Amino acid sequence: MHELTVSPWASLAYLVAGVCFILALRGLSSPASSQRGNRFGIIGMTIAVVTTLVTHVPFVQHALVADIGPTIVVRAIDWTTVVEILAAIGVGAAIGLVTARRIAMTAMPQLVAAFHSLVGLAAVLVGVAAYLNPQAFGISDLVIPLIGQPFAVIHPVSRIELGLGVAIGAITFSGSVIAFLKLNGNMGGKPIMLPGRHVINLALLAAILGLIAYFVTDQAPWIFWAITLLSFVIGFLLIVPIGGADMPVVVSMLNSYSGWAAAAMGFTLHNSAMIITGALVGSSGAILSYIMCRAMNRSFISVIAGGFGAVADTSGGAVASDRPWKRGSAEDAAFLMSQAEQVIIVPGYGMAVAQAQHVLREMGDKLKAEGVRVKYAIHPVAGRMPGHMNVLLAEANVPYDDVFELEDINSEFAQTDVAFVIGANDVTNPAAKTDKSSPIYGMPVLDVEKAKTVLFIKRSMGGVGYAGVDNELFYRDNTMMLLADAKKMVEDIVKALD
Repeated sequence: MHELTVSPWASLAYLVAGVCFILALRGLSSPASSQRGNRFGIIGMTIAVVTTLVTHVPFVQHALVADIGPTIVVRAIDWTTVVEILAAIGVGAAIGLVTARRIAMTAMPQLVAAFHSLVGLAAVLVGVAAYLNPQAFGISDLVIPLIGQPFAVIHPVSRIELGLGVAIGAITFSGSVIAFLKLNGNMGGKPIMLPGRHVINLALLAAILGLIAYFVTDQAPWIFWAITLLSFVIGFLLIVPIGGADMPVVVSMLNSYSGWAAAAMGFTLHNSAMIITGALVGSSGAILSYIMCRAMNRSFISVIAGGFGAVADTSGGAVASDRPWKRGSAEDAAFLMSQAEQVIIVPGYGMAVAQAQHVLREMGDKLKAEGVRVKYAIHPVAGRMPGHMNVLLAEANVPYDDVFELEDINSEFAQTDVAFVIGANDVTNPAAKTDKSSPIYGMPVLDVEKAKTVLFIKRSMGGVGYAGVDNELFYRDNTMMLLADAKKMVEDIVKALD
């Protein structure tokens, strides 16, 4: 049996863990304090896990019958179960350690999506375990009828918690799996628009909510399993029609879902640390999703409904425009930047794919040595997840003081000699400000076209960005196209600067 009562010391430990999680989020709000934030997160999670293990140590009871006197009941730790728990923790820790060491920074978005799927699946499995054995979770009363076998009746409030937790967890799992497949290239990134998808999704959502309400009055197995199955289905249907351009919002949204799933299961497990952590993750993910949508000038509902997002043909198969454009070389770029007073570097997913962040930082250092001011401009949705570019630049040891967000640096492009764009397509497209027919119209973009010279690294003129539209910046008089692999081009520029 499990000890379900929580001691004051355990409550205090969970409170300390919650404070650590809040400090972790505060630290992660800035690249300069991100390492401290990670340490607080590690400390908080360690406290929460150890406290949970100590307060839920499994016991076995042995009855010792003496020749003289009453029977003595002895409680002893169930070491077999303890070893199984520790073994499971060890396996999970080993998988996490190996994954963290082997995963490439360019694959971080799909790794995050995979982790979200695990959180969702864990919530579903906990919910299933609680439904099948509610007495072990302390969420039921044992009813002994006059005729027939005793049975457990789950508390009505616990049924709501179970229904919501399993539903959110299942949506998170299936949605995260689709997001992973899209980000990893195992599934086409183009939106799959099913006929009548809005009606289907609304009908499924209404059915899930209706079943949860019915589950409160009747705990029949078919209701529970129907909630679970329909939630898996709607998670799949919600993400399939969402294209690549909205992937940063999707990753953030799934992060929020995983938090709410964990919070719901925290109520089922009577674990305040899970409730606090889940609420923090859920609310912060929701706020971040709102910020990302605002950065794209899109509503959250429009993202969920599926919008633009046709993935660029990475093979260069898209038809190139016949408009005139200028082509430059590494030597041209090196000369222009070495003569500039200020260069603003705009990284995008092309930098991530080419893993060019380290050589880009080397280029920046060489320009600084020649007296050039070098800054980095980050668009909120550059890359495939929130903060993708910040993480890559931090990995290359780019000084935090040189990295600026859109709203902090956009006004400087008009006074900048060279804007150096490396793989950032949609977030630099002036059509977002001028072409009302464009799918990205209204999305705040970096004003790179205002710089005296724009150097744009791109594999070929044939591809388009994730929004599926051509970038009119390519054809401006002050733009010079550098067609090559991003890493190779920057390496050539570095050589030309010597």
